[in-house]
Amino acid sequence: MTTPLQNIAINTLSGEPTTLGAYDGHALLVVNVASKCGLTPQYTVLEQLAKDYADRGLFVIGVPCNQFMGQEPGTAEEIQEFCSTTYGVTFPLLEKIEVNGENRHPLYAELTKQADASGEAGDIQWNFEKFLIAPDGTVVNRFRPRTEPDAPEVIDALEEILPA
Repeated sequence: MTTPLQNIAINTLSGEPTTLGAYDGHALLVVNVASKCGLTPQYTVLEQLAKDYADRGLFVIGVPCNQFMGQEPGTAEEIQEFCSTTYGVTFPLLEKIEVNGENRHPLYAELTKQADASGEAGDIQWNFEKFLIAPDGTVVNRFRPRTEPDAPEVIDALEEILPA
């Protein structure tokens, strides 16, 4: 069964068309990212998670967004350069999009339907909000920006849905 999320068209950071359906059968941690944010060091932990869990079926996917105090102002090339040289990021990055408001990308129109641990759905609060997607394409958890990517609640939720 295909979920609406799996069919939403989006480009990679390098401009290649894709969908989350390209990752069918894998667990996904989708995170709106920014290069000039106080939470930017989370890239280090996200990269470690991507490496540690790759062989068990996890993909971390970064989605640059410039909606929070202009903290992701760069071009696609600048974002890629920053992420790879500063944080050694090897996980996939998608195109820079809007995650809130009237120009919210359809990907985030779907993701923001998911409630967080306190039952609150809706707008993204800040950079580095995290969504955990099961291998069947359903959104199963939402973690707010200040929740570290390797927090126990994130790891526990991840362990529950890993395909391997």
